[in-house]
Amino acid sequence: MMATSQDVHVRICGQEIIKYDLEIKALIQDISECTGPQSELTDLNSKVKEKFSHLRLRIQDLEQMAKEQDKESDKLAILSEAEGHRKQMLSNQTAWRKANLACKLSIDNQEKEELLHGGDTSVRHRKTTKESLVQTTSDITESLMSISRMMSQQVQQSEETMSTLATSSRTVMETNEEFKAMTGTIQLGRKLITKYNRREFTDKLLIFLALALFLATVLYILKKRLFPFL
Repeated sequence: MMATSQDVHVRICGQEIIKYDLEIKALIQDISECTGPQSELTDLNSKVKEKFSHLRLRIQDLEQMAKEQDKESDKLAILSEAEGHRKQMLSNQTAWRKANLACKLSIDNQEKEELLHGGDTSVRHRKTTKESLVQTTSDITESLMSISRMMSQQVQQSEETMSTLATSSRTVMETNEEFKAMTGTIQLGRKLITKYNRREFTDKLLIFLALALFLATVLYILKKRLFPFL
């Protein structure tokens, strides 16, 4: 059987989601291994945010495709797949946050070591280091707030997906009950038709016997009148 246009679009969407997921994992690994400077970490985080944005849109597209399916079983299967991708995205966001914290802690420790071993460095160098620490703290706070907002959105969308799945399950159960009722009605109709056929056969037999008795009576009367001495 040839794949329909809907099937092709669903498959392509799923492949793109997997591609973005792998790219995000690779970037998170780069963040985990990043030792600075802060500008490199900022650049990596910018790329991760962009990939998450694309990933979120494709998951939403997959959910929309599920709602457009004709068969209920296909709809539930695609919604389940989309929910799995959402859970994986939440897991990646958690890993992203941990990688950021670890990297920024490593950069902070490295800067502190440089301060300790720098001895009597210039005031300007100290001021620059302090500004870098302030910027690092600000970036950490911004990243945490961004991740918190994204996780809140994902939780809300997951709740909506679960609600849709529950509604679809109730629809399937109601349809199943209707099929059972129709089956009972069909069986009752078959029994009535069988009973009617039997009754029709009995009526035909009684009519035939009555007709035979009538003809025998007529013949008997004719015989008595035409041949009274026989």
